Amino acid sequence: MTTRAARSLLALASVAVAFAAADTYVVVLALPEMMGTVKLPISELQRAAPIISGFLLGYVAMLPLIGRIADLRGRVPVLIMSLTVFAVGSLITALTFDMTTMVAGRFLQGVGGGGLVPATLALVADLYPVHKRGVPLGVVSAVQEIGSVLGPLFGALVLAVAPWQAIFVINVVVAIFLAVVIHLLTSRKEWQREAPPEFRRGLPGWLGFDWLGLFAALVAVGAFCVLAIRPASLQRDLTWGQIFVPYTGESQWVTPIGVVVLVACLVLLLRCWFAKRPLVDVRAWLRSMVEADLVGALLLAAALSGIILAFATADPEVQVFSEQGPWYLGASAVAAVLFVLHVRRAAAPLFPRRAFRAMPAWGSLVVSFLIGAALIAALIDIPIFARTTIHRESQLMAALVLVRFLVALPVGAVLGGWLTRRLPAGVVTALGMLLAGVGFLFMTGWEADSLESITSTFTLLLCGLGFGLALAPVNAALLASTDDDVHGVAAAMVVVARMIGMLVGISALTTWGLRRFADARDACLEAGRTSCGTEAALAQEHTVFLGAALCAFLAAGLALWLFRGANTRELDTGKLLRSAG
Repeated sequence: MTTRAARSLLALASVAVAFAAADTYVVVLALPEMMGTVKLPISELQRAAPIISGFLLGYVAMLPLIGRIADLRGRVPVLIMSLTVFAVGSLITALTFDMTTMVAGRFLQGVGGGGLVPATLALVADLYPVHKRGVPLGVVSAVQEIGSVLGPLFGALVLAVAPWQAIFVINVVVAIFLAVVIHLLTSRKEWQREAPPEFRRGLPGWLGFDWLGLFAALVAVGAFCVLAIRPASLQRDLTWGQIFVPYTGESQWVTPIGVVVLVACLVLLLRCWFAKRPLVDVRAWLRSMVEADLVGALLLAAALSGIILAFATADPEVQVFSEQGPWYLGASAVAAVLFVLHVRRAAAPLFPRRAFRAMPAWGSLVVSFLIGAALIAALIDIPIFARTTIHRESQLMAALVLVRFLVALPVGAVLGGWLTRRLPAGVVTALGMLLAGVGFLFMTGWEADSLESITSTFTLLLCGLGFGLALAPVNAALLASTDDDVHGVAAAMVVVARMIGMLVGISALTTWGLRRFADARDACLEAGRTSCGTEAALAQEHTVFLGAALCAFLAAGLALWLFRGANTRELDTGKLLRSAG
């Protein structure tokens, strides 16, 4: 594989991963405008939770299955298909006209975005020999973390000059561009001839050309655009205006133009199933899912979905999880038990039965969960603190405060990989999380003008460096304690653990913080002081930072204990960083 070609593909894949990571949080600032589009009042913010949880469901629940498919059937087909699904989901979200359609679009975005991560990491491993993987894998890992932090910033930049729909239109353009360029690049004969055997697998298949299928796809997209945009000139026309009148009820899907969309989608699906050279070989993908253990993946997805729904649909002002939370968690527990039973009995389960038997292996999931719970406080509450204090009028400037945190994180990721070859993984992880915890403790003492001081920059750099240091050793313990043939799925589970930790963490910490807000406000009003709103908001953020510090310190202690016996100091730096994303 030529160096230039490998670097080109790595650059394209890294951009794809960054966009997927950014999309996790890109709606943070756009959420009020999105709610207005689907006619949700801003006072009922909790009803907008599915907009966020829909993406998380697709991202987290499907990640293990897609990672396994990438191991079995090749990296590039999964990468291209993930970009395609991401583009379709972005288009649906941009043109949404009701809550159901918006959530469906966000779910597809999550599925596509989740598929990019394991495919890209495995792709890098195919393109580079072991002794040269350190830098490219470190780049991919750092890019994903940077994308997560830049999501709100990207949203703020777009919202400053355009409506919220522009965010997702940009996603569509970028995703299609990347998919086409990757397809063209990997279709070249010299590329396929020079690529290693694992990489060539799957290149020729799964994508074809079908004129009828292409026509159906274009009709579906065009009709959906008309249905969503509803041009005023067409609505006013006596003849064409009839296409927007429902046959029954009020749903736009039962209008003539809505029926055209549904019929075109049905024709496209039939062509993809029965055509000799369909646009997408649905049957081949289904066979791959079954081979990757579709039943096990669905059970695991159900278990993860219950956790996501329990916490993501809660109103943090009054509850840690929603009123239906116990039912969601109960269903999740049942699905988890069924998944364990399935893994014990299946001939080829999603991951082998002994994959997480070693203490450092399952310990890496626990520590990753706690890291996620602490990390979300930095990603969400630092900009909120800035908006509450020195940047009351600028969402963009508040988001830019995170740049100080961002600069140190990739530096810490590379440094953590280097240190793990010389020190035990538990020691390096503990060091990183101790630094992050100390940074959060400093934040608990921030006043209204603290972000204008140079000491706040030191605190943010310290916190970002600490999180970066912890990325590689956590995954080093996992890689050293699992077999080579399950590294892809195991790495996916570490990402899943961190995402679940972020979701649970933000719910629990925000609930705790808001209760402290109410207590501080009441005490301030009783004392007859002014500016009670700012004082209470500071108390809320200090509480969240304190909770994040406790999570960081707990992660440090558990890493020292759980990672004992993980022989990581002889592993290559590239392997240490392989699943740090």
